[in-house]
Amino acid sequence: MRHDVGSGRQPVGFQGRTLVMRRLVALSTLLLAALCLAGLPTTGASADVSSRACGWKKYHKADGSLWQCAFAENFGGSRLNTSRWRVHEAAKSGAMPGHACWSDTRDNVRVSGGALRLTVRKTSAPFVCHSLYGDFTTQYTGGSISTWDSLTPTYGRFEIRAKMPTAKVAGIHSAIWLFPVSSTYGPWPASGEIDIAEYYTKYPDRAIPYLHYTSASSSPVTNTQCMIRNPRNYHTYTAEWTPGRIVISYDGVPCLVHQIKAASPLTGSAPFDQPFYLILSQALGIGQNPFDPATTPLPQTMIVDRVRVWQ
Repeated sequence: MRHDVGSGRQPVGFQGRTLVMRRLVALSTLLLAALCLAGLPTTGASADVSSRACGWKKYHKADGSLWQCAFAENFGGSRLNTSRWRVHEAAKSGAMPGHACWSDTRDNVRVSGGALRLTVRKTSAPFVCHSLYGDFTTQYTGGSISTWDSLTPTYGRFEIRAKMPTAKVAGIHSAIWLFPVSSTYGPWPASGEIDIAEYYTKYPDRAIPYLHYTSASSSPVTNTQCMIRNPRNYHTYTAEWTPGRIVISYDGVPCLVHQIKAASPLTGSAPFDQPFYLILSQALGIGQNPFDPATTPLPQTMIVDRVRVWQ
């Protein structure tokens, strides 16, 4: 995703992000078919969750009713709970984190010390990354996980507490985002995407939210001026997604408040009226945040110590 941070406007035609999204659309279609054949749930949480699992604080919807805890992950133990999380692999998803290869190894996806650690790193030697969309040679691997198998809600309150990577030069891209289970309204961006927080190390003083869809307005739905004091420390990134509206907040302060209004012929909350799943990813930068092996330090890690979802 390309952002002109100085002006708060996004140039159009960013082909790199579009290619990644097209590949994720293909992944969504393949995985949905597999889930249906396997008889696995495609909506809701993987199991009943205690109301206390999301903490003692209660949150109210605009209509006064309470959000109900649906998913709570504190990343305890020493292994990722694969009944809740799917680890992305290039050979299965086809999506590329810039120049890196999504890999299911502890070097890239690790749980330790009560936190998830997603790392982009350089390998000791070049290798062939096997991908659905063609093999390629690289020396970099990245980490990404999603709730594809366990949590695909339509509407919800999503809260992620995370530390961003330590680099302060261009080249590293961390993301907390929601993507549709199926391309109901057409290929990206027609079926929507909710970027709760994207962190570009070229701009180490802020996170950027972005809503991708065919809006009735010609203006991009983003805010590039949400400053965060030292993102390398823990901060809380939240999205409240309800019929007709999406609010994204950082540390409880609203950053983006948007009334959904799609271009004709869509109406109501479309395309944000379908099941989406949560993705956490750590990649190399592209576009205006380009990775440069000569100047971008590696490895770099996004650390997540909790994920909570209410419905």
